[in-house]
Amino acid sequence: MNNEAIKRIISSIIIIPIFIFLISKGSIYFTLFLITFFLIATYEWINMCKNKIHSFLGIIFLLLSTYFAFLLRGNDSNGLFIFLFVIIICVATDIGGYIFGKIFKGPKLTRISPNKTYSGMIGSYFLSITFAYLFINEYNIFLLNSISFTQDNIKFFILIFLISTVSQLGDLFISYFKRLSKIKNTGKIIPGHGGLLDRVDGIIFAIPFCYLLFRFI
Repeated sequence: MNNEAIKRIISSIIIIPIFIFLISKGSIYFTLFLITFFLIATYEWINMCKNKIHSFLGIIFLLLSTYFAFLLRGNDSNGLFIFLFVIIICVATDIGGYIFGKIFKGPKLTRISPNKTYSGMIGSYFLSITFAYLFINEYNIFLLNSISFTQDNIKFFILIFLISTVSQLGDLFISYFKRLSKIKNTGKIIPGHGGLLDRVDGIIFAIPFCYLLFRFI
């Protein structure tokens, strides 16, 4: 195991519990977390994106994504579990794509991100469905009821598929701008991972999508 992998593991062990604590506490803790997130993400975006129009539009999007995260989380336990549900799908999508892509390799998915493969995409869907299923069973909460879905397996899989797809598109979107800027990572704030946007690229797209989906369906 190389140094980068060790840094990645240690960073995850430290950050994940803090992240869950701040989300779970809600209120002022979560608000301060979102403000900090927005400032760091905006700083990385401005440094990465040299086009002024793109920079401005990106900042507006990050602001909206942060606001939607605040709305999606809400102040009750139902909002907490829905928020965690979305985050878990996005994280599983990222992990599945990485692991399956490394193991099975195969044809490249797109030129935007040379490391993305069709096997990785399949792995993203597989792991996101698996993690979401385990999450719901663990807490014995029927999240689909709270967003006006029935406990129908097909609708459940469609929901996860949509969230995972949006997360992957968000990943590709940030990768496109990294490629334009000829950089590997958006920053160095998270040892072994790179920048904040490197880790939440899918989440910042999935959260607005999910809020609007849950709100109007």
